[in-house]
Amino acid sequence: MKKFVLLAALIASGAKAQTAYQDGDKHEDADIPDHVMDHEKLFTMGKLDQLEVREEDSDALKGDLWFGGNRDKLWLKGELERENGETENAELQALYSRAVAPFWDLQMGLRHDFRLEDGPSKNWAAIGFQGLAPYFFEVDATLFVGEGGDSAMRLEAEYELLFTQRLILSPEIELDFYGQNDPATNTGSGLSDMEAGLRLRYEITRQFAPYIGVHYEKKFGEAAGFARAKGESVSDTTWVLGLRTWF
Repeated sequence: MKKFVLLAALIASGAKAQTAYQDGDKHEDADIPDHVMDHEKLFTMGKLDQLEVREEDSDALKGDLWFGGNRDKLWLKGELERENGETENAELQALYSRAVAPFWDLQMGLRHDFRLEDGPSKNWAAIGFQGLAPYFFEVDATLFVGEGGDSAMRLEAEYELLFTQRLILSPEIELDFYGQNDPATNTGSGLSDMEAGLRLRYEITRQFAPYIGVHYEKKFGEAAGFARAKGESVSDTTWVLGLRTWF
């Protein structure tokens, strides 16, 4: 209950701040060009796609922060999952991002896994593409090479279905593939695990959008076997309540 109250307070404070911005700072938009490729200025943008509480006393945080110009950027991506008050998994990527085509960026850099419970921390080299595919699917595909020759690949896709200009349904899916079995991290070769979500948000403003939804996770193959051996479930479905915001 305390988490829901805290989340409601965050939403209210965000809406208040945005109202103040609309009332007093609209004139600043006059200096911003219509298209990001038409200027040489440097910008910073932070976005929290998921700031949410889930059933069974768990929480999740997922977001990006980037700084740069129209073609070159420093891009940070982070994810964190907590359960029963303890951080289970956390990940941070630091990437150089280069626009190589309209709506597409080539990204390369490093990923660090903070394995706080299931095993040691791990570093990966990363290279991939992020952009907007036909029919407006947001796609992020990254190949990772880890210590000792380990390999992994992640595919993410998200779509936005507008019921109205403010009410938006957003399905998304994430698939993780690994080149080897690793019981320490509960990952298996081939398709190891999948996460899928369906979130319905209402944009109080463009920057502040509370949402409700459902989140589904499933392990496959050897990864499922590792989970069963530890007495863990191989799939889980939870209701979520959260906030999506950017600045």
